[in-house]
Amino acid sequence: MSIGQRKLDHLRLVIDDPQVNRQGNHFDQFRLAHCALPECDLKDIDTRCTFLGKELQLPLLISSMTGGNHPDIIKINRHLAEAAEACGVALAVGSQRIQFEQPAALDSFSLRQLAPTVPLIANIGAVQLNYGLGLAQAQTAIDTLDADGLYCHLNPLQEAIQPEGDTNFSGLWNKIESLSQQINKPLLLKEVGSGLSPKLIQQGMTRGICYFDIAGQGGTSWSRIEHHRSNGNTNGITFQDWGLPTPWILQQCRPFAAHTTLIASGGLRNGIDVVKSLVLGARIGGMAAPFLQPAMESTQAVIQTIEQIAQEIRIAMFLLGESHLDAIRLNDSLMIDLSEGAYR
Repeated sequence: MSIGQRKLDHLRLVIDDPQVNRQGNHFDQFRLAHCALPECDLKDIDTRCTFLGKELQLPLLISSMTGGNHPDIIKINRHLAEAAEACGVALAVGSQRIQFEQPAALDSFSLRQLAPTVPLIANIGAVQLNYGLGLAQAQTAIDTLDADGLYCHLNPLQEAIQPEGDTNFSGLWNKIESLSQQINKPLLLKEVGSGLSPKLIQQGMTRGICYFDIAGQGGTSWSRIEHHRSNGNTNGITFQDWGLPTPWILQQCRPFAAHTTLIASGGLRNGIDVVKSLVLGARIGGMAAPFLQPAMESTQAVIQTIEQIAQEIRIAMFLLGESHLDAIRLNDSLMIDLSEGAYR
């Protein structure tokens, strides 16, 4: 099966199977500490931040979804790029491997003219470094997007379940480190829904990597998606909830969160989850699934979704009594951990 058809299958299955969204609700374990007297004005809440050297209006990333030569995929990415620019949020594209096999797919990744000022992140699969992809292709992926950084995504579970999966992950650390030193933009390590462990993040930091997209368990299950594509391989269901929850990873990474940039994705579904992620140590929050259906409709539909999340972030900050993002990040006084019996 072609990569292009696979990407169309992925989009269809996210829409058609509600249980692909595992709704881990791991962020419900935490309660933000309500302040009845905020001592600030809602209209003065400042959600601006810096990411990859550029200012964002919100601490929000539209996470990787897709790319390819099908008109619907091209339309989705263009709607996302236009909305990201209009709202001042970051955007990451799906895996760009397809552009090296189907040149027509370039149109779905040539987005800089639609989003001239916001951070854009290119994307390759780390395992492809063991299957012929190298520095030239990685730099081309960056150049195609005129990207501000390059995702090197790790997806061993998806590859293990996928009928045509590439499963040789041996020797990748040295190749990832070498690639990060040779490309002309920052390399960001990213999982795709099972989580980057604190140990792996520490290993990456020792190799000079400064950006990590956690992509923990609790949102879209690529194992379940690949189950549908594998003619009933039950392993996809067995492992559909495999992985580490995003808030647990953030908790474990607090000792070194000040020295690296953590992107919280995987199971975030609203602005309250974004704020909880920041309190736990993330720099920004990433979401994909909430934007897919709007992106299939129009740029304006995506903008409306972003604006809803933006208002949720502002209200949550207002109810914490904090008007700037720097005041909430890693602020233990703003969070109640329900698992510790502090509140029931």
